[in-house]
This record gives sequence, structure tokens and C-alpha cells, in this order.
Amino acid sequence: MTLDRPMYRVKRRLLGKPLTTASVSDEKLTNRTALGVLASDCISSSAYGSEEMLRALVPVVGAAAFTMVMPVTGAILLVLLLLTICYSDVVTIYTRAGGSYVVARENFGPNVAQVAAVALLVDYIVTVAVQVSAGTNALISLAHLAGNGWTGLDHLQLPISVLVIVVLAYGNLRGVREAGRMFAVPAYLFIAAMSLVFLVAAVRALTGELPHADLNAPGVVALGSPGDGWLQGASLFIVARAFANGGSSLTGLEAISNGISAFREPQGRNARHTLIAMSCVLAFLVLGVSTLAHVTHAVPYTDGTPTVIAQEARLAFGNGTVGTIGLVVVQLATALVLYTGANTPFTGFPFLASFVAQDRFLPRVLTRRGHRLAFSNGIVTLAALSLALLLGTGANVDRLVALYAIGVFTAFTMAGAGLTAYHMRRREPLRRMKITVNALAAAVSGAVVLIFAVTKFDEGAWLVVVVFPLGVSMLIRINREYRREAAALERLPTGADRPRTRRHQVFVLVETLDLAALKALRYAHELRPDTVRAVHFAIDEAHARRLSAVWASTAATTVELEVVACPDRRLRHAMRELAVRTTQDGETSLTVLVPRRLYANALGKLLHRGTGEKMSRALEQLPHVAVTILPFNASHAMQALQSHLLPDTD
Repeated sequence: MTLDRPMYRVKRRLLGKPLTTASVSDEKLTNRTALGVLASDCISSSAYGSEEMLRALVPVVGAAAFTMVMPVTGAILLVLLLLTICYSDVVTIYTRAGGSYVVARENFGPNVAQVAAVALLVDYIVTVAVQVSAGTNALISLAHLAGNGWTGLDHLQLPISVLVIVVLAYGNLRGVREAGRMFAVPAYLFIAAMSLVFLVAAVRALTGELPHADLNAPGVVALGSPGDGWLQGASLFIVARAFANGGSSLTGLEAISNGISAFREPQGRNARHTLIAMSCVLAFLVLGVSTLAHVTHAVPYTDGTPTVIAQEARLAFGNGTVGTIGLVVVQLATALVLYTGANTPFTGFPFLASFVAQDRFLPRVLTRRGHRLAFSNGIVTLAALSLALLLGTGANVDRLVALYAIGVFTAFTMAGAGLTAYHMRRREPLRRMKITVNALAAAVSGAVVLIFAVTKFDEGAWLVVVVFPLGVSMLIRINREYRREAAALERLPTGADRPRTRRHQVFVLVETLDLAALKALRYAHELRPDTVRAVHFAIDEAHARRLSAVWASTAATTVELEVVACPDRRLRHAMRELAVRTTQDGETSLTVLVPRRLYANALGKLLHRGTGEKMSRALEQLPHVAVTILPFNASHAMQALQSHLLPDTD
């Protein structure tokens, strides 16, 4: 007969058979699976990166934005090249999960590393919300374009996004390998679908059949000053803003370094190969989407749908049946890869949180593996925080992007600066080149952080600016508390586990004479104290008299009942006063036993109060006082009595 609790049986049915710790080595990802799982976030950001550039440019320079988007895209790709070289260095040197966090910790110390920790943790939370919201936008865009303007999904954007986050969390709670199998395919489907869009668009452009988008369609972002010159009407501020918006295309680049523990051996080499492949794919997609926007003049809409990438697919494939099928494939692939891009943080966040917790800057509970060897507490924490952010912003991608790139580019800055310091301390081949590249990556990333903080401050970036110092302060405070506990343990003298008092008394709190009270009294005698006292606090004099009479007439116990008057009905106050009087000589220690009755049905819980546990809380801070809760399964005991057996234990 199984002894599993009902909740455990539910968990087993939902999550599957539990995995043993020895199976951890089997829960590793191949390079192909890792590219699908860990790179989905980075690759899928191409679905909105170019659109965000246009969203900053179009209102100011009008049609000239479609010319300006190309040099801004070129600048983004140069940053991508720098960061790819930098992070290839990271995954080669540091083969534990943590990425920029471990780089900063090893080169600047644990306190400075918390800047990287907060940056990455915040970025992961925002990434889930952004990717899921953008994925839902892709579905709504499909409804707009394939359904001839039908907008029936608009009001479902938030519910759909919430549901997707719940599904992602569930998939990851089942374990790394199953999540990999589930989430690897959409990345490859998206790459294939977009490659087909680019190919068809190129052929149609060469034959002169590729149409332009309607810049005056209802709902498009209002065009600014028209012009053909690529800086006409634009200021440096607007260009910087477009560049910062386009930086959202690079978010997710750090995921491989943060999830390197999920790779098979040799981890460093496998992670580097996957990183390079991911960067090449991302460059291809971002350049392709921006080029198509430049050619077709696909323009953002004020409400976010239809998206630029959906318009490009419609313009490339046309309006016929084949074109509609192509649009459906592209949009479904886009939605899937965006949704699975939101899965990347569910791999990276728990690994990073576990790593930071091992350094004692986060609660240790985040280091525990769950039912399926995943870091379940980290997964649940990420899901809860991302849901809160999603609800707070109404799943609006434009509002979320304002919170997005600061965190990840702060992490890029820390990684580049840390590697610069690393190579400056060593004599090695290509030392100067490595120092130059990493220092340049740090400087450029730091510049993006400043640009984003300034240009997007009034759109929500101020929240991240405020969260950063508060988050770092909180992590350092947690570490200080852990270190204080460790220091107190080190200062304990030899034999600190020996009793410090000469006498030991045990109080058993009694509400009524029942099997739970008798079990507590039996346990009290087993402790071998100097005195055992059964204590009842009288708030109902009639009940106290009846209990005293029953107690005096029973042969079940040899301990006398002590009734303590409590006319003001302040039970906890009375218990505290009694405990203080008992231990005030400094020579007496007190153990208070509180019977806790457990019932298999709701009726038993309703018929019996649980005031003992509330009373015990009043004693927790008193010196020389220990409180023990004694569980007693009343339902099982009654069944045993009916069989003429009184069990010794529950």
C-alpha cells in the first residue's frame, strides 16, 4: 500500500516519474537541441528589433526612416560581432553557469558581481513578458491579415499571454531534457519560414513584383517630416533612440553563457560553437527583416498589430491562397519561436539564481532541484514575477521594451570589463587583441545602457534604474545575514551543544483530555525532564471545571493538571508570562509541547480548534524556551481504536 500524500500523487501525475540525482548527467543538451532551446530568445528578437527601430524613426522622419534603418541595423550588427567575440571568450574560460555574473565575481569580487546578477535576473523576468507578448501579437497579426481585418483576438491578448507563461513553467518543471525536446523545433521552423520569406521577396523584387506597404492605412504610426535624405529632420537623440530600440535584437545573446551547465562535455567548446551559430543566424534574420522593411516600407501600427514581420510576409507571398498559406506558416512559426524564446529564461534564470544562492546572495532554497531535477523554486519564482510584470503592463510590447535592454546590456558591460581585467593580468598569445575587443565591447555596451536610460527614461526605463540599486542592496543584505550567521557559529566555544541550565521542565499545553494530549504527555516523559506539567489556560470556567473533573477521575495519566486563570482571554500573553516566570532564574530551561491534531476530513478540522500553535508563536523569542509541535493524526487513531489498537506513533 502506498504511503504517498495526495499532493505528491498529484505532482507525480502532472510532472511524471521523479528522477534521481544520478540522472543529472543525462539531462544535458546536444548542440542542436541547445541551439533551439537557448537561442530561441536571441533568434526570436529579430521579430521585433527592426520594428522597434522604425517605431522610433517613423514619427520623426517619415519615409526617410526606411533608409535610416539600414545604417542603424549595421551598427547593431557591429555590436553583435563584438559581443559574440566577447562571449566566445566567456564560455571558453568560464564553463559554469553564470555568464557575466561569474566573470564579474572572479575579476571584481562578489559584491560588484551583484550588479551583473541583478541585471541578468531582471532581464530574464522582462524577457519572458516581452517574448510572450510579442508572440501573442504575431497571432493577432495573423487574424488581421489572413482574416481580412478581423480583430477578434485583440481582447484576448492578455489572457493568452498569461496562459502561455503557465504552460512554459509547467513544461520546464517536467525537466530540462523534456523542455528541450518540446522547445527546440520552433526555432528551426522560424529560421526556415523567414528564409523562405527572404527568398520569395528577393525573387519578386528582382522581377519588379514586390509591392510596398500602404503608409496611409488606418492605425499606422503617424509619419513625420517626409524626405529622402537619410538624416533629414532627424536629430542625434532620435538616432540614438532608434539604436537603443534596435539593441533589443541582441537580448538573449548571453543565454548560452548563463546556461552552459546544460551542455554536454566538453561544455566550453560546445557552447562556443552554438554561440557562433546563433549569432550568425541572428545577423541573417535582423539584416533580412530590416532590408525588407527598407524595400517594402512596412510600417509599425500604433497598437502593435499587424507587426512589421507579418506585413513583410503578406507582401512577399501575396494575397492569393498560396500567399495566405505562407502567411499562416510564417506567423505561426513566429508566434511559436517567440513563445519558446520566453522559455530560455526558464533555463537560464534557475541556473543563475542557484549559482548566486550558492554564493549566499540569494536564499538557499533556490539551489534545490525538484521532482524532475529542474530548479523548481527558480522556475516558479520567474513565472510569478513575469506574470506580475505582464499584468502590470497589459502585455504591451512597446512598454515592455522600455524595461528590456538596460539589464542585458549592463550584463554585457560587466562581462566585457571582467574579461578585460582577466587578460590584463595574464601573458598569453593575442593578449592585446583580446584586451582591445573586450574593452570595446564593454564600452559600447555601457554606452547603450546610458542611451537607453536617457531616451527611454520617461517610458518606463526609470523603473529599472530604480530597481538596480535596490536589488543590489537586497542581495548584499542577504549575504551579510548569511555571513553573520556563519561568523556566530565560528565563535561558539567547544561543547556548545551541552546544556546551559541545571533544570529542565516540560509543559504540555492541554485543551481537552484526548489522545493527542496523552501522546504529548507520553513524549514528555521520554525526554526525562526534572518536571512534567500539564497546563490548561482557563478562558471558559465551566469547561475548565469539567476538564479538571475528568482529569482527576482518569487513570490514563499520572500528571496533575494545572489550570491557569486567564480572565482577560489573552492566551498568548498568559503563556508568555508563565514561561518567563519559569525560566527567570536563568538556571531552568523550558520545553513547551503543543499537540497538533490532524484530520483526514474537513469536519474534524471544523470541530477542533488549533489555538495551541498560535500560542507557541508567543514563546519563540524567549531565551531558554523551546517549542515543539507534536503532530497527531486523529483520524488514524480513531480507526485504530475501533480495531482495539492504540498506536504508539502516527
